[in-house]
Amino acid sequence: MNKDAQMRATINQKLIETGERERLKDLLRAKLIECGWKDQLKAHCKDVIKEKGLEHVTVDDLVAEITPKGRALVPDSVKKELLQRIRTFLAQHANL
Repeated sequence: MNKDAQMRATINQKLIETGERERLKDLLRAKLIECGWKDQLKAHCKDVIKEKGLEHVTVDDLVAEITPKGRALVPDSVKKELLQRIRTFLAQHANL
């Protein structure tokens, strides 16, 4: 395992142990619902299913189709807030 991967694993483990990972996930869910992301992605899913036909779309196909758009639709403000919270967490747990 290279140094970056090892550091990521250590940070992820600390996030899990402290419960911060779940708090960040809950915050992300709330922010995405609040900004309309969930509704936009749901509409995109419906469009893809209509276009391809329900019997011709698998869950894996749908996930592959909507993932890039889902990532692109996340507002920068949400990304910045999560990044800031992670940075604050890391500063408080600098002994990683």
